[in-house]
Amino acid sequence: MSKIPNGHEIISLFESMYPKHLAMEGDKIGLQIGALNKPVQHVLIALDVTEEVVDEAIQLGANVIIAHHPLIFNPLKAIHTDKAYGRIIETCIKNDIAIYAAHTNVDVAKGGVNDLLAEALGLQNTEVLAPTYAEEMKKVVVFVPVTHAEEVRKALGDAGAGHIGNYSHCTFNSEGTGTFVPQEGTNPYIGETGQLERVEEVRIETIIPASLQRKVIKAMVTAHPYEEVAYDVYPLDNKGETLGLGKIGYLQEEMTLGQFAEHVKKSLDVKGARVVGDLNDKVRKVAVLGGDGNKYINQAKFKGADVYVTGDMYYHVAHDAMMLGLNIVDPGHNVEKVMKQGVQKQLQEKVDAKKFNAHIHASQLHTDPFTFV
Repeated sequence: MSKIPNGHEIISLFESMYPKHLAMEGDKIGLQIGALNKPVQHVLIALDVTEEVVDEAIQLGANVIIAHHPLIFNPLKAIHTDKAYGRIIETCIKNDIAIYAAHTNVDVAKGGVNDLLAEALGLQNTEVLAPTYAEEMKKVVVFVPVTHAEEVRKALGDAGAGHIGNYSHCTFNSEGTGTFVPQEGTNPYIGETGQLERVEEVRIETIIPASLQRKVIKAMVTAHPYEEVAYDVYPLDNKGETLGLGKIGYLQEEMTLGQFAEHVKKSLDVKGARVVGDLNDKVRKVAVLGGDGNKYINQAKFKGADVYVTGDMYYHVAHDAMMLGLNIVDPGHNVEKVMKQGVQKQLQEKVDAKKFNAHIHASQLHTDPFTFV
């Protein structure tokens, strides 16, 4: 029988994909309005929180809105309910709607805004444009009786240990003899109280991302037959997967800048785009960064991009790009709307895997304040 989750359980699933620690320093993420301790059957994924989006949530029966752009970015000095901003807050409180902001953590994380944009543009062999985070790695060593080594190895790997590149369940194993004396009050799996025991054991070594330490250790201890498990955790200088803002990769085929601009419009569902550069220039290597990517033109050029797709391009930064010889296609900030369908699908899959009775909805509203004429 399926269970109706509460808001904390929904957000826990969300943060397993988009952890807070990936957000840029000072970003205003997390719960902004309401509480998460109530049952949740409908969740709305939105780019922006507007009065219309809140009305959409009410119509759906959603009592959690997960928004990419924080509603509250600067400290509030007053809440005037006769103005739109105050009405949003008032309506959410009156209707028990929680607002949860997930901003740059969704930009940085795997499967987030920039991965979705790169996928929409058909980019291949992508890598991070501007690295912001490298996963801390640790080594776990555990001593297991030979009879249970395979079971413990599987538990470690299934919990996420031992990932090296495209390989999973990586371990190193060496055999030896373990010794111990069970004390009074113990219930040893092997041996008798007060007597020295010698057991043929396997030393299993593997690596883990620091973020998975609790999960991996719990799985390992659960699979281990001993009452007291002997294990060590070591910090490593090795760094794990690098994450960051933006992506850079290749189009399947070279095209002109003009053709590429049309490709961007069609792929990202926009009616117009600002272009910097000669429309006849040939482009194939593409950098893309959702939202405002003005400060990353140098990274795009340094990494060899023929063209940089980003929003909110400033006049003087566009001149800087011209001097760098970097073509620009600016389809606007609103192309981050790809996160609505992307996150909806990802979170619904997580919810279904848990057998929760909850429905995740992507907002159907267009919240771009700009109109191309």
